[in-house]
Amino acid sequence: MTQVTAQISVSLDGFYAGPIAAGDVPGWMEGPEAPGFFRVTRWVTDAASWRDRQGFAGGERSADSELIDGYFEAAGAYVMGRRMFDAGEVPWGDVPPFRAPVFVVTHRPREPLVREGGTTFTFVTEGPERAVELARAAVAAKRTGGTDVAVAGGGSMVRTLLGAGLVDRFDLHVVPVLLGDGLRLFDSDLGLAPDEGIELTASEATTSNGVVHLRYRIGGRRTLHLDDRGSGGGTVREETAASTA
Repeated sequence: MTQVTAQISVSLDGFYAGPIAAGDVPGWMEGPEAPGFFRVTRWVTDAASWRDRQGFAGGERSADSELIDGYFEAAGAYVMGRRMFDAGEVPWGDVPPFRAPVFVVTHRPREPLVREGGTTFTFVTEGPERAVELARAAVAAKRTGGTDVAVAGGGSMVRTLLGAGLVDRFDLHVVPVLLGDGLRLFDSDLGLAPDEGIELTASEATTSNGVVHLRYRIGGRRTLHLDDRGSGGGTVREETAASTA
């Protein structure tokens, strides 16, 4: 059964990249956003499985490397934001690491971009829900390979799909660094009412090379209620009495 998965790395204070540049910067790599991003994703770029996928030598064979291998193997299609694509198009080169259909959510139409190794970028202008729908269909049409639709970033796309209830499993990688400023993963644009929250169920927690890997199942939106159990309220006493009667 196809599930939609999202995963992202953040600093201990909740940033997935440095701050966006103010003013004219020649390119993303020259701006203040990049150093923070590369710090929180260092555990990925140091892993042998990621380097193998990029065609690079070296890297560490570790639990982190096995985790990344698992992500690549499970993904049958990807969804990403246009800003993530724009930042990665040149560095990914002619053989991007995805090796599966990638659906890019954008307001700017563009013809599909076919790359070597099985990656085709399709640009979807009808919104994130449509991109997920197309990615699910692409997975269903394949006879082999992974069965997940993986959200490949960036942070705003992860947040949008979580807020829309389109993610089934969410993995958060907490890196032991404080950035102090930057692009915060969980900002105030999840689309929640003041009395709403998104409930998650923790299913796994591991640590490797100082990075804490947390896995959650998404339970969906729930109404938040005033809870006065800490004050010894009458409701709780009545519930306790009823349960022991």
